Amino acid sequence: MRGLAMRFLGHSTVRMELAGRVVLTDPVLTSGIGPLRRVGGPTPAPGDQDDVDLVLISHLHGDHLHLPSLRRLPRSARVVVPRGAGDWLRGRGIARVEELAPGEDLEDGDLRVTGVPAVHSGHRWGPRSTRGPQALAMGHLLTSRDVRVYAAGDTDLFPGMAELAGPTLDVALLPVWGWGPTLGPGHLDPARAAAAVQLLRPRVAVPVHWGTLAIAGLVGAPGRAGARMRRLLVEPPRTFAAAVTATGEATCVAITEPGATVALPHPSSLSGTPPAPDAR
Repeated sequence: MRGLAMRFLGHSTVRMELAGRVVLTDPVLTSGIGPLRRVGGPTPAPGDQDDVDLVLISHLHGDHLHLPSLRRLPRSARVVVPRGAGDWLRGRGIARVEELAPGEDLEDGDLRVTGVPAVHSGHRWGPRSTRGPQALAMGHLLTSRDVRVYAAGDTDLFPGMAELAGPTLDVALLPVWGWGPTLGPGHLDPARAAAAVQLLRPRVAVPVHWGTLAIAGLVGAPGRAGARMRRLLVEPPRTFAAAVTATGEATCVAITEPGATVALPHPSSLSGTPPAPDAR
């Protein structure tokens, strides 16, 4: 796809190169987070992070706003967090923090980033806590001269997704699972992610938030619990792709293993109207 290169670094972390910028979504760049261990794909290499210009944080949960990972990034990188979380993050040593809320825009060179809604807990410690930092969870719409990309972050299905499609949506990064044997509220599973495709109608859907992290020891556990976790490291994006096919949508699902480059199809192989010279 013209003007865009992407690598799925695992979980919700995608490295994008577009409009002359390198963007990371929700960077997790270590071998683990607390009790979670990276069990799918390699730990991202320094080359995946040393040239990052812009970091987009969807919400404050530890597997999306990961302080040790943010501290590995260049101090020159703009770290964009949900509005209201900036002071908390600056107080933890992150140098260049900016805030964004749904409905607001920021520009970085020829790239425009628009905050969009999400249906998910925005509290650092999850939906049941009332102490500590809190800010609205959100997604991001990235627009350059050549492409439009929706990075959903963590969210459940909501009707307003249809408004994000615009005249053309080239790529949607959609979560299809998580890191455990079950999903809590505010998440997409494969079927609901396929329903999101029907609202968004992207040319390409990239399933994320799967196959990367698991509770230490669970993958190798005997019996049904271990077997289920091993299946959940593999099946969700494939179940999602089959569900998208069943809807009849023309969206291409680009299943990408953690650590791999996203194989974006050439525009001529995709149905629909080609992107306008300036999608903004």
